[in-house]
Amino acid sequence: MGARCIFITGTDTGVGKTVFTCLLARHLRASGVRVAALKPVCSGGRGDALALRAALDGALTLDEINPWHFRAPVAPLLAARREGKRVHLAAVLAHVRRFQKTFEIVLVEGAGGLLSPLGERFNARDLIAKLNATPIVVCPNRLGAVNQALLLMDAVPAVAARPARLVLVQPRTPDASTRSNPTLLGEFLGASRVFTLPRLGKVRQGSAEVPSSLRHLVTALTAAG
Repeated sequence: MGARCIFITGTDTGVGKTVFTCLLARHLRASGVRVAALKPVCSGGRGDALALRAALDGALTLDEINPWHFRAPVAPLLAARREGKRVHLAAVLAHVRRFQKTFEIVLVEGAGGLLSPLGERFNARDLIAKLNATPIVVCPNRLGAVNQALLLMDAVPAVAARPARLVLVQPRTPDASTRSNPTLLGEFLGASRVFTLPRLGKVRQGSAEVPSSLRHLVTALTAAG
């Protein structure tokens, strides 16, 4: 049996997936877990993949973390086509599974939101299903989060290895909904599936510490059963 796969997706692009994945990777490494962190497909630059490489202390090369990368800042499917290239589901699955043979946990970060097209006829939801991954949904904790989170959690595959977890990230400027969102979402999803994190800070520069709430999430994700 291969390594456990945890898939990090989000309600949109730029919601904190990479920052969260870096923190998760750092915490697991500090706990003695052999962990890989991948962003197989990206477009519009490789900054996220570089951040993941830094979080792994160079344990993987940039091309191992991010083998498919395209210049245009649009959905990866379109960016690839503009360069005359194609990305296929089978190839991405094979890449991830290669690391499942040598690591205990493989973190896979999606590009954009859950249904953003990553390649020819597949998206993050397809990867979650095929990899039998545990999904983590990252969502900014602000007005609109309840609708966005419930829509996305409903769209996550039921065949995932474990029920999806929701991570609400504190926004730069909290609003009237920030305090109530976790409780309300807990009513619909179950309190044990909803986690809150403070604003994650500049993890790319290595300045952020792993908050205690993230340690709780890691424990929940890696517990047996």
